[in-house]
Amino acid sequence: MADTSGASARAQAAPLPPFTFDRGPAAICAVIFAAVAMVIAQAVSLHQMVVYLIGGVLGLALYHASFGFTGGWRRMVVERRGRAMRAQLLMVAVAAIAFIPLLGFGSPFGGSLVGALAPVGVSVLVGALIFGFGMQLGGGCGSGTLFTAGGGSARMLVTLAFFVIGALLGTAHLPMWLTLPSLPTVGLGSVFGPLGGVVVTLVALALVALVTIFVERAAHGSLETVSAPSRQGMVRFLHGPWPLVGTGLLLALMNVVTLLVTGHPWSITFGFGVWGAKIAQAMGVGVENWAFWNWPGPARALHNSVLADDTSVMNFGILIGAALASALAGKFAPKVRVPLASLIAAAIGGVLMGYGARLAFGCNIGALFSGIASGSLHGWLWFAAAFAGSALGIAVRPVFGLDGFKKK
Repeated sequence: MADTSGASARAQAAPLPPFTFDRGPAAICAVIFAAVAMVIAQAVSLHQMVVYLIGGVLGLALYHASFGFTGGWRRMVVERRGRAMRAQLLMVAVAAIAFIPLLGFGSPFGGSLVGALAPVGVSVLVGALIFGFGMQLGGGCGSGTLFTAGGGSARMLVTLAFFVIGALLGTAHLPMWLTLPSLPTVGLGSVFGPLGGVVVTLVALALVALVTIFVERAAHGSLETVSAPSRQGMVRFLHGPWPLVGTGLLLALMNVVTLLVTGHPWSITFGFGVWGAKIAQAMGVGVENWAFWNWPGPARALHNSVLADDTSVMNFGILIGAALASALAGKFAPKVRVPLASLIAAAIGGVLMGYGARLAFGCNIGALFSGIASGSLHGWLWFAAAFAGSALGIAVRPVFGLDGFKKK
């Protein structure tokens, strides 16, 4: 999983690539990032500005490591390579070691903490299946859509726009889906105790990792190795690529920080629903009369400024942070020419992801990462159903001119 260290002393002594970056876009992104931070601090609070800065760090890390679930899952299904998936599993494991005890014993700084816990029911099963299918058409998961759109991908901006539409539609229908059969919320920390919940979660994650190792070795005879990066030090920090394992550990740490700062784990798609609702409301749609937007949390988010919503503010940080990262890496070059079939796939995938995430109480971040790390059983159901949906989506990708299963 980690980068190999077999580079020779001569290679290590070779001069580093020249330090270059897109000065104009980098300066603009830096100014915008700082300006938004100042606006949030003035309009809401310094605390909310910290939440935004956490999002900025996440955007920087996600972009430089290309740390998305969509490509990693596709590599596992198509190429039988599980390096990216194992980095994801390690990330969840590290977060779980902190999350489950914190949720059981409480924050060392005081204040209440709420995990990403949800019922285990039909809505999660169907929603995750739809999300997994959609992310292979859209080209990114919840976090992947944000950092690639922020990095200048015109196609992913389309995915993001329709993601918002799908999330809004999901808020309209979620009350109906919740009437379908469901088990109550099951938290492994509550069932087995904090220590037992951690152990059970780690064992389950290790078993999944072992499956990826078995599959990869059966297909290739050995695990994939990665050459030593040509860039090191500050040049690599600014240009990338960042190592998958190191980035996964950083993302786990930032999710723990998010839990301690906001009182809840990292999530993404609730913010998309808020954006959609506010846009629809501005267009005269009475979303305030919908059942979902009369529940306490959603009603508060709809009534207050979008800058007061933690999830939205973190999403803004990820978008702008990724844009800054791409400019510093010299890669900020938006592509506007995208085949029509690919744009249609992006739109369909975006709607399906938004709708599915709302039904399943989150996306790959809110339901899988934060859910499993919180000890929630629904996170495991989400993982299984979304992976199955992802495999179906991979099979359909060629219809839209996208890469799918390799021909033998």
